[in-house]
Amino acid sequence: MDIQNIIQTIAVYALPVLFAITVHEAAHGYVARHFGDNTATLMGRVTLNPIKHIDLMGTIIVPLVLYVVTAGQFLFGYAKPVPINFSQLRNPKRDSIWVALAGPVSNLLMGLAWGALFYILIATGVREPFFLKMCQGGVLFNALLFVFNLLPLPPLDGGRVLVGLLPYKQAVLVSRIEPYGFYILIALILAGVLTNYWIAPLTNLTINVMDLLLSPLKAL
Repeated sequence: MDIQNIIQTIAVYALPVLFAITVHEAAHGYVARHFGDNTATLMGRVTLNPIKHIDLMGTIIVPLVLYVVTAGQFLFGYAKPVPINFSQLRNPKRDSIWVALAGPVSNLLMGLAWGALFYILIATGVREPFFLKMCQGGVLFNALLFVFNLLPLPPLDGGRVLVGLLPYKQAVLVSRIEPYGFYILIALILAGVLTNYWIAPLTNLTINVMDLLLSPLKAL
């Protein structure tokens, strides 16, 4: 892969990635505030200012390295997690589910927004490849974040949802996995299990569902 292609890809994905991770984290903080926890608000994290959410490693280095190493086949990134004090929620077990779901749902909505923009540009006669590829990148990256974060493994959002849904004893057992969750995640990625049996099929399904929902715009 030559340097020109890398630069072009960075330019195309920069805005979608920045919006995706920023809104994802802000959504967690906003919903936590709604249910009684002001921790993120007091720390200035319920904001769409990307500077507040950018993590040097997860937002910049990891996506670049993954893109280069996988020859453009895999792109992923993350922001600084929004601090949540679950004990401050009015109903910690129930409300933690909504707080966890807020991030992935925001990515699903953003994916739909990028898809809508793509079809609107086409319908209005805009054929500039850069903008169309940016919209497609927004759909893909948000679909990836949506699927990845719903993996039922603590500390991912899907793991927190699982803990919130399970009875107390089972929830405690699953929550104990959290300190090892990152290492389990890396092992699943290296073994190809996560990509082949979770990310790839569910991302394709998510994109197909979004395309179906956007079919009225597609018909314009």
